[in-house]
Amino acid sequence: MTRLKIALLAGGDSPEREIALQSAAQIEAALDHEKYDITLIDLHHRNWCYTAPDGREWQIDKNDFSLTVDGCRKEFDYALIIIHGTPGEDGKLQGYLDMMGVPYSSCSMTSSVITFDKITTKRTLAGRGINLAREIFLRRGEIADPAQIVAELGMPLFVKPNASGSSFGVTKVHTLEELPAAIDAAFAQGDEILIEECISGHEIACGVMIASGKEYLFPETEVISKNDFFDYEAKYTAGFSDEITPADITPELRTTLNRMTLEAYRTCRCSGVVRVDFIVTPEGVPYFIELNSIPGMSLGSIVPKQARVMGLSLGELYDIIIADTCHK
Repeated sequence: MTRLKIALLAGGDSPEREIALQSAAQIEAALDHEKYDITLIDLHHRNWCYTAPDGREWQIDKNDFSLTVDGCRKEFDYALIIIHGTPGEDGKLQGYLDMMGVPYSSCSMTSSVITFDKITTKRTLAGRGINLAREIFLRRGEIADPAQIVAELGMPLFVKPNASGSSFGVTKVHTLEELPAAIDAAFAQGDEILIEECISGHEIACGVMIASGKEYLFPETEVISKNDFFDYEAKYTAGFSDEITPADITPELRTTLNRMTLEAYRTCRCSGVVRVDFIVTPEGVPYFIELNSIPGMSLGSIVPKQARVMGLSLGELYDIIIADTCHK
């Protein structure tokens, strides 16, 4: 049997680089190596590198997305993207692979551009029956009057970069005096930020995938952060959050979350597996937080846990994704 030659693309250039490398290691271990010929490629700025077992490094030829090791050239049939942030989650890598004619596992370039940009995601979902927190959008250099922001959105507030993940640069603001520093922290991550009203409630993470026409709605996860919100420390440090899968929610709320999750997936034209996060108010009303087009797949990540509860191993999950996307 001829094995599918897969480039497992990992790393990336964002602060989430180490999490992406952990995710890639889990996926490489989970995949069937008798079925797939897997080559792990670490992308870091212009350095697209395969490290051989003997420690030698070999560069990808970006002219045709091939790899030559000791004179033996390999062309890849497929790219499995597990890069959080740029260039894997913002559409840049997808655009390159489209030009190379190489199918890949994630959302398309267009979908990735939409879902990585928070204000674009919200504007795309507006009017689609999905509850959205009110926000103020600022570009670098625009004047922000803290008193006017608080008068419009109330307190507390969330200040976040417009294009970033894993809660980097996100601050929950409780007082007017904290707002300028929070704005500076968000602008340290990029040139555009969102200031959003704080929706109080509990966080629910919803994994979803549509493959070969079949809808996969993963068991919801309730996230209980021991910090002020589900920040980077709570996401990736053991003991700083509790994650309950399946979430103990009413059938009515589950139906609503399923509807909104599928609507977000379809409206943003997603493919592969994604995670849609919500805040649910004490009255049981879910508000959209964000859509992760390449969710974490490390040992402690939410979607692999949901898949296991669903009866799917990580390898089986990616078998489905690869079969659905390898000919697109």
